[in-house]
Amino acid sequence: MEKRMLTPPELVDEAINVGVKKSKGSFNTVLLGAILAGAYIALGAIASAAAAHSIENFGLSKFIAGVIFPVGLMMIIISGGELFTGNTLLLVGYKDGKIPFSGVLRNWGIVYLGNIIGSIIIACLAYAAGVFDVNGGKLGGYFIKVAAYKGGLNFSTAFFSGILCNILVCLAVWAQYAAKDIVSKVFVIWFPIMAFIVAGFEHSVANMFYFSAGILAKSNPAYAEALQLHLDKLAKVDIIHAISNIVPVTLGNIIGGGIMLGFSYYYLYKRPLTKAENISKTL
Repeated sequence: MEKRMLTPPELVDEAINVGVKKSKGSFNTVLLGAILAGAYIALGAIASAAAAHSIENFGLSKFIAGVIFPVGLMMIIISGGELFTGNTLLLVGYKDGKIPFSGVLRNWGIVYLGNIIGSIIIACLAYAAGVFDVNGGKLGGYFIKVAAYKGGLNFSTAFFSGILCNILVCLAVWAQYAAKDIVSKVFVIWFPIMAFIVAGFEHSVANMFYFSAGILAKSNPAYAEALQLHLDKLAKVDIIHAISNIVPVTLGNIIGGGIMLGFSYYYLYKRPLTKAENISKTL
């Protein structure tokens, strides 16, 4: 009978093996996969925003957004793609000596670039397609509002929120290795991603889209007027504020996913046993 899921110790080996394969991908292959992943996250963000932006009840709005947003990671995992936040788990392969640190940085650099490109492409397509005009332009205003909120976060808030976000994102990526069928993968991805959206944590790749969409929406005064957004909000929606948010969020994502989650499971199940532990194990 075929084994239906991997055990926790086997998940560590699977994460290492996946990381090794990712680190050896060609520039063009990794870049294209990253563009697709950035696009899928952006599409999930658009769909969740369209569903939730006009709901006045805060908790219900968050819940609806959380239910829909995970479709982005589902498409990446099932169809293929390179997502920076998930690829922070390459650090586990580095910890095991299977991936040189230069290989980790090379993958991250290519994937980060591709995720940015994919996010911008979808933001531009959505803007050109009139998606921002939904609900009298309130969806466009919503993107400005989200970008303004994120642009107003201080470094430490964005950093720690990035840590919390990628603990959950990488937990979804890690746990789905155990599943052998699509339905199981969907469910194991869905709930951690929903939790991070409902909690409002910061995801570097999602923020690439939100700032791209916010900057585009800002160029049309009708969108800001639809939500009666004041100049103080608009002032936080630009490239400078985008960078000031995405840099600490990215650092937090690396620590939360690659170190706090990845290294913890490596320590639990894969690290070499000490001499004393080997002796106790044989007794």
